[in-house]
Amino acid sequence: MKRFTTTFAAIALALAATGAAQARQDDIDINRLNNSLDQLANDPSLGNYAQAEQARAHDAINRLAQAGRHDRAHALYLAERRVDLARTAAQLQDAQLKLTQLDREHDQIMLDNSRRETEIARRELERQRLQSQLAQEEAARAQEEGQAYSQAADQARAEADQAKKLAAAQAKVAKAARHEASLAAEAAKAMRSQMQDNAPATQDKSSNGH
Repeated sequence: MKRFTTTFAAIALALAATGAAQARQDDIDINRLNNSLDQLANDPSLGNYAQAEQARAHDAINRLAQAGRHDRAHALYLAERRVDLARTAAQLQDAQLKLTQLDREHDQIMLDNSRRETEIARRELERQRLQSQLAQEEAARAQEEGQAYSQAADQARAEADQAKKLAAAQAKVAKAARHEASLAAEAAKAMRSQMQDNAPATQDKSSNGH
């Protein structure tokens, strides 16, 4: 009887030790999962994502803490998968948000580039317009100057022609005057010659009268 009691006590102690070891193992797994989930929640980059998955992971850990010996392995598996899923979902949401931000930044960069290209094209068109306007103004001024030079040349030619005509007329007048002077000189010469011829006859008549 004493040996039976001793054996029973040893078995009880062994079972108690096994139960304590199992309890410690339960505490280790629960603490590990809670720590992993807390790290995710406190992560400045991921903590605000996958809130629903984090809540389900907390529920799974609570069910693990309440699970019996026969259900513990399955509950532990589910809790671990829920924690992994919460982290993976948070990482996915973070990556999607960053991708969206990159897309927006890319779109903004493309929009800015398009605006810059449009502004460059507008300024180039304005430069070409001003250059064309300046060329037209220079051509118009050159044409006006050409017309003025042409008019001045025409006027100079007209004045030269008039001067030639006046000189020709003056030459004719001078020629006529020389001709008249020549005629007058000849007439005077003829008159003197006639007067000289008439002078002796007059003297002879005077002598005969005496």
